[in-house]
Amino acid sequence: MSEVKEKIVSTVDAGTTREVVVRLRDLYKSFGDNKVLNGFNMVLHKGENLVVMGKSGSGKSVMIKCLVGLMSPDSGIVEVLGKNIVTMDQEDLDELRSDIGFLFQGSALYDSMTVRENLEFPMRRHKGRFKGVNDTLPLVREALENVGLAHTMDLMPEELSGGMKRRVALARAIILKPKLILYDEPTSGLDPITAKEIIGLMRSIQKKYGTSALIITHDVDCARVISERMVLLVDGINYAEGTYEELVAATDPKINAFFKK
Repeated sequence: MSEVKEKIVSTVDAGTTREVVVRLRDLYKSFGDNKVLNGFNMVLHKGENLVVMGKSGSGKSVMIKCLVGLMSPDSGIVEVLGKNIVTMDQEDLDELRSDIGFLFQGSALYDSMTVRENLEFPMRRHKGRFKGVNDTLPLVREALENVGLAHTMDLMPEELSGGMKRRVALARAIILKPKLILYDEPTSGLDPITAKEIIGLMRSIQKKYGTSALIITHDVDCARVISERMVLLVDGINYAEGTYEELVAATDPKINAFFKK
């Protein structure tokens, strides 16, 4: 455990009165002899932008899958929006997921659907949230206007640039007005200007809807701009935690490796 982590946990976790949206405690997950998560701990507070960074293969994707119930941990506690993911049945889990938006790496739009149909897809999946709503067009238009792409409603994904696809995917992630958004490498593969625009949209969405965000990224510039707090996933644990400024000033070599010092 690094000295940075010890310092930050005592000031953030013990002293805060902010509502907890996600709590992962003593999370373990192995595949054979490969211990991917080895007692990982993390807390995300309401309205917070929390960045998790880790090398490829460090367990970030496994952690996210455990968080949304796509994978069961070997042991540990996974609480999302006050509910224990591990003990939920499929029906309750599907209902909880309607409060979680997910921006996939690579956007993951359906190629055979128009932009409008892509945005309507989660609305059809969670019909219970839209009882009495016969016309979805205003909701689709609002979501697209939030990302500056109202004019793309009838276009196919193949007609969009990479940056536009990422914006549409972000619109799809927020159309259910989720309480929590998970961002998986939101700036990956984008040029610096477009990446900056995406980060700006993420911040404006947080401000408009008061969402909590968990951001998985390798992009140090993204982490610097968007994060209120960062967690470094190393050797299966939350090796270090703190603000960008605190972590970049650390002397630990394992922390320095993230910032190319």
